[in-house]
Amino acid sequence: MTAVIFDTETTGTQDAQIIEAAWLRLDSPTALNITEQFEQRYRPTQRISLGALATHHIYDEDLADCPPHTQFKLPADVQYIIGHNIDYDWKVAGQPDVKRICTLALSRSLYPEADSHSQSAMIYLIDRSNARNLLKSAHSALADVQNCRSLLAHLISRAGHAADWETLWQLSEQARVPKVMTFGKHKGSLIADIPADYKAWLLRQPDVDPYLQAALRG
Repeated sequence: MTAVIFDTETTGTQDAQIIEAAWLRLDSPTALNITEQFEQRYRPTQRISLGALATHHIYDEDLADCPPHTQFKLPADVQYIIGHNIDYDWKVAGQPDVKRICTLALSRSLYPEADSHSQSAMIYLIDRSNARNLLKSAHSALADVQNCRSLLAHLISRAGHAADWETLWQLSEQARVPKVMTFGKHKGSLIADIPADYKAWLLRQPDVDPYLQAALRG
């Protein structure tokens, strides 16, 4: 089974295109040794939004001589991709047929008391003395996958033994199922305590997140 930690920087939130991608191929969840590393910038066909510029500081003109964004592809043999809010990177990569392991979901599940679960916040939580230096290049795709590897090692240790990627994926899937409502009139309430008629109504709505559906169905 082959897994990579994967991250992208993009043109923005609307019809996002990849302008930088990085991944680290890992040998196993028990060792997390890096066996291959990739980083590449790409030229988009649309302007980078101001909000995206403020995040990653990559100018449009920096990308003039880069290959077109349509050339990006994950390695064909990858079966698992790992990242913080990995669904975003999976979507901008064209939704490849791989299983997604989300360190954001694992962070929320293992540290429910934390006031922020962003990757940078989690690095401060787990490695406060080195965090400021580690995060100097945050929102560079390569720096982000390197920091995600450190976070992943900590989360695996806290969660318990994960013998293989499938076991870790199953832990991630369990962590994705929310326990608390994050919106609506019952925001902040335990899903288990929400009235049955409200759960039934919400399940009839279109585009309800599948993990929320699982939580609502108990």
